[in-house]
Amino acid sequence: MNELIEVKYALDTFYFLVTGALVLWMAAGFAMLESGLVRAKNTTEILTKNVVLFAIACTMYLLVGYHIMYSSDAGGFLPSLGFLIGAEHSVDDVVASGGDVYYSARSDFFFQVVFVATAMSIVSGAVAERMKLWAFLLFAVVMTGFIYPIQGYWKWGGGFLDAAGFQDFAGSGVVHLCGATAALAGVLLLGARKGKYGKNGAIYAIPGSNLPLATLGTFILWLGWLGFNGGSELKLSDIGEANAVAQVFVNTNAAACGGVIAALVLAKLWFRKADLTMALNGALAGLVAITAEPLAPSALGATLIGAVGGLLVVCAIVTIDKLRVDDPVGAISVHGVVGIWGLLAVPLSNSDASFGAQLLGIVTIFAWTFIASLIVWAIIKAVMGLRVTEEEEYEGVDLAECGMEAYPEFIGSKK
Repeated sequence: MNELIEVKYALDTFYFLVTGALVLWMAAGFAMLESGLVRAKNTTEILTKNVVLFAIACTMYLLVGYHIMYSSDAGGFLPSLGFLIGAEHSVDDVVASGGDVYYSARSDFFFQVVFVATAMSIVSGAVAERMKLWAFLLFAVVMTGFIYPIQGYWKWGGGFLDAAGFQDFAGSGVVHLCGATAALAGVLLLGARKGKYGKNGAIYAIPGSNLPLATLGTFILWLGWLGFNGGSELKLSDIGEANAVAQVFVNTNAAACGGVIAALVLAKLWFRKADLTMALNGALAGLVAITAEPLAPSALGATLIGAVGGLLVVCAIVTIDKLRVDDPVGAISVHGVVGIWGLLAVPLSNSDASFGAQLLGIVTIFAWTFIASLIVWAIIKAVMGLRVTEEEEYEGVDLAECGMEAYPEFIGSKK
């Protein structure tokens, strides 16, 4: 390499690593958001899930997932099986990033591995407060090692969806729809929390324990999302790419703002109250909506895309609840319903995208993830069960699964 290429290589590699670290920080956001939206008696267990699922995701992606996703034939349907990134790449390998500019293969792996953990984090909140910890972790092994990488190969690994023209810049479908669909399959087999639904269609709210923590989690996710979308530009080392990254950052933030405003206004008109949880989910919905194409829209266009996501998430949360599908944190609505909207919105600003290709991607990701996840969840249910006992659910899964409470000072001493 000449000196200029070496500088670009170092800059793009560093940018990849820093934005990957921002996405890693989203794990903290999911942990705080979910622990704030569940009851105090279930906090330790959901924190445990978020820490351990991250470790499982990174390990499984290292062992098999990365190879499945990025070492298979272009335009294909069946991925190649293999092990370890090190089997193909030495430490000083480089991979093309367009033209004669390169970045480290290890930085690419690091950036991709934190996306896998994000998809699995989506599942965590939807099955909260009644699923066995070890059943969840066993599913995480299969999800992060096989289910996610296979559909990821179809788009980002150059498989048949990519060949068909399916557009998904940073993962409204590959990450968010995939995670939400896996969650939906689990929730349908798991059932609702005790006391959530009554006779004659009655729905009972089960408030979260810590809204300040949920709000902090939302802001952490908001920050991390700049790396999620910004890093997906892949490089920064020339004027055009630097301007593109700046546009992605502006649009990502604008969409989140549009989602908050739209969700809060709709909640006020519908429920007569300024519902904080809807505003928080509105922010996340805006972020999910713009993730499929954060570069092509104008800043105002991104705001409107996010605003539609904010409206959709409020309607989806209410509708899914009426269908008696119990999702404590609204993950299926935020990442699934709005993920679909984000994918469908791509052709509105990107002339290279078509609604036909977007629909093909949506149907493919949903069908594969739902069927594969349903089979895995069903096997786990048959072998070890998915749900804690009714008594354990009443007492809280913190004690049943982890043997400790997150807020022990709230409990009076036992005599």
